[in-house]
Amino acid sequence: MSEAMTNTFSQAPVTPISLRRRITDKVMTGAAVLTVLIVLAPLVAIFAYVVYRGIGAINWAFLTQTPKPVGEAGGGMANAIVGSALILGIASIVGVPFGIGAGIYLAEFGRNRFGSAIRFTADVLNGVPSIVIGIVAWSILVRERGFSALAGGLALAIMMVPTISRTTEEMLLLVPQALREAAYGLGVPRWRTTLSIVLRTATSGVITGIMLAFARIAGETAPLLFTALGNSFWNLHYNQPTAALPLQIYVYANSPYDDWHRQAWAGSLVLIVLIVSSVAAVRYVVRRGSFGTA
Repeated sequence: MSEAMTNTFSQAPVTPISLRRRITDKVMTGAAVLTVLIVLAPLVAIFAYVVYRGIGAINWAFLTQTPKPVGEAGGGMANAIVGSALILGIASIVGVPFGIGAGIYLAEFGRNRFGSAIRFTADVLNGVPSIVIGIVAWSILVRERGFSALAGGLALAIMMVPTISRTTEEMLLLVPQALREAAYGLGVPRWRTTLSIVLRTATSGVITGIMLAFARIAGETAPLLFTALGNSFWNLHYNQPTAALPLQIYVYANSPYDDWHRQAWAGSLVLIVLIVSSVAAVRYVVRRGSFGTA
């Protein structure tokens, strides 16, 4: 019976696709490709222009020396590169655990009014201008204690938390409920199920959200103007004013000196390369490691 039906279907005439449907398919495919090109064109143009303006000023001195006094040629942004790493490290140490913890609560325990209030707060905080966060951080952390890398890191951590929490929530909700029920059936406590099974399954997506938040704060200048302030010298102390690449670029770009303008472009290129390299390295480690794929 099945062989007869197969022969019948194989002998049935195939209706050709109409001209209108083929034209529609080509038009929509072309429109999709065009939108991709429109999105990528500004990114490629900006990156190419930054490379064109900044590559000539990058040398060993730029990467290893501190800024020179006004009127003296040379110098670099080594202290700003190290300062950015210090501030971003503080922000990540504070922001990532709080963001992941909030996301876990929202996904696993937040189906109530308190969870809804947290979601609303996170969404609002995501849209708050960074300069407002900088002013708040100045009034709470700086006015009485002074400018410091710690204040800058905490201000940036505030910006990281809502992005990480909402991304973590969405990634955990994508984990099949059957995995949770299987763990419960084996007698695994709920907290252990959440941390060892659900979170591990969604690790890849959670790390992607962390890197999105990291890339957002890495180039922020306004919060650091009110918290870290900047420094023309080396500083590895968390409680002292600290240089950062965005701050140094801002100061140099607004100066009347051509040499500082060239270094501002070079600093912009270094900042972009560091952000792209960090994100790419983490994604590579995640793909090569034994993490989840949610």
